[in-house]
Amino acid sequence: MEPPVGPRVVAEIVRGLRGGEPFVESVHHGTVVGLARDGSVALRVGEPDEPMFPRSAVKPLQAVAMLRAGLDGMFLSRDIPDDLLAIVSSSHSGQGPHLVRVLEILSVAGVPVDALRCPPDLPLGEAAMRAHLRSGGGAEPILMNCSGKHAGMIACCVAAGWSIDDYTDPDHPLQRIIRETVEELIEEPIAGATVDGCGAPLFAISLTGLARGLQTMVLAEPGSPQRRVIDAMRAYPELIGGSGSTDTDLMRAVPGLLAKNGAEGVTIAATASGHTVAVKIADGAGRAGVPVALAALGRLGALPAANAPGAPSIDLAQLAVLGAPTILGGGQPVGSLRVRLPA
Repeated sequence: MEPPVGPRVVAEIVRGLRGGEPFVESVHHGTVVGLARDGSVALRVGEPDEPMFPRSAVKPLQAVAMLRAGLDGMFLSRDIPDDLLAIVSSSHSGQGPHLVRVLEILSVAGVPVDALRCPPDLPLGEAAMRAHLRSGGGAEPILMNCSGKHAGMIACCVAAGWSIDDYTDPDHPLQRIIRETVEELIEEPIAGATVDGCGAPLFAISLTGLARGLQTMVLAEPGSPQRRVIDAMRAYPELIGGSGSTDTDLMRAVPGLLAKNGAEGVTIAATASGHTVAVKIADGAGRAGVPVALAALGRLGALPAANAPGAPSIDLAQLAVLGAPTILGGGQPVGSLRVRLPA
């Protein structure tokens, strides 16, 4: 039996010239899987069936579990509004519009902000972080990029009558529902468990399973918990990451596309028609995830031509920036990230 093929070189950083050719300064190894609309594996780089930690890329699946656990019950005669469902699914940057919605969820649940069990942090966006520090602010749990997910978890517990002091415990009723839902959506058993950076349980799953779960959600019936999460995220891309977040920028550039980044170089993306890709960059660098995901979607023929009849209004200039980010030297462009997907 041949040994498994590990991560392959999927991107390189070029800076300046060497002998008239771009000088390769660094490379990123990674694993990639792409699913065709029928769910078959149409693109495979490395070993996408091996377990990995999806980090925040799994939040859409966790949000489905929260809807199943009764998150709507906090909102009486109506379902949770789409903008609040989007923030539950987000890795927000700690900007004003994000914090307002986290606070709204906690207010509806009738619990104080100190009920959050995520660690104190500063805003992710550099401009927001500087403004916060200039105003005399410090690290707070609500500023942590997972506070929307935690607020949603707390609201679920209040609606169901469960305890909130231990809502991150793996044996808590909510966390058991989340685990069961993730396994159902990815169609495989959890391979292992640990604690995520926010303090909530984190499951090891395959990259293929992660892509399968996202595709299942995208193709689900409108109004189902799966589609409600997807539709909310697509309706409010600015809440999923925020200014400067590549997943937010990608969804804005291609209307109808769903994208979500996770820590340690994880990115998932899916078109409305069901083409789905998942990427894990081996060194954990975040800069290569979206460019590689875009190239993978292109390899699948999933991105509509800008001039195709009925095609959405695609921001080609933004796509070019996202697909080949510029490398600066002294504030000036001196190179770029180039994707190298193996044939």
